[in-house]
Amino acid sequence: MKLALFDLDGTLLPGDSDHAFGEYLVRLGWADAGEFARHNDRFYVDYQAGRLDIHDYIDFITEPWRARPLHEAEAASRSFIDDIVRPMLRPAATALIERHRTAGDRLAIVTATNDFVTRPIAELLGVADLIATELERDSAGRATGAIRGVPSFREGKVARVHSWLAAQGATLAGCERSVFYSDSTNDLPLLECVSDPVATNPAPALERLARQRGWPVLRLFE
Repeated sequence: MKLALFDLDGTLLPGDSDHAFGEYLVRLGWADAGEFARHNDRFYVDYQAGRLDIHDYIDFITEPWRARPLHEAEAASRSFIDDIVRPMLRPAATALIERHRTAGDRLAIVTATNDFVTRPIAELLGVADLIATELERDSAGRATGAIRGVPSFREGKVARVHSWLAAQGATLAGCERSVFYSDSTNDLPLLECVSDPVATNPAPALERLARQRGWPVLRLFE
């Protein structure tokens, strides 16, 4: 198996879909423009600094929509894709995915952002396999504000990729080639596990490390 793994936010998208969805909820009037935005921005700074408490963040970011009827939340997700995500797509990013698809590689998006936000984005990009932070849901299908299983974040991405491959009777070490594209030092655990790490639109800290280690640096949004 030849494996191509892609981080999403900042890597395939020139922005953060999780943070953007929070801003979209403010636009819809589902969250307070002042207080919610301040907390959302603080969590984003924590993520960039590598100190995000993802459990606290999931409870916060799902609160504005999880108590609403499910059809309303799903409608908001669809309009978010059309209004915000589609305009974010860049030809260079979609071409990268298609290059690996054409080569016959097994594709997966591996993201810390929750599956409610990212499943429609993966579908938009034509990537069937999504490894995202999964939301716990009650018997009616409503999000509870908790995480189900291991969050796909930092070392959790490695654990989730191993589990995904194991379900297919495969291992990361057994892949003929494994490439992972990411922009963030939060993804160092997985970057260090694949055969071909690629610093993609890297933040300064990751770019410095990539230069030191001789990893390729790819820029999709210039």
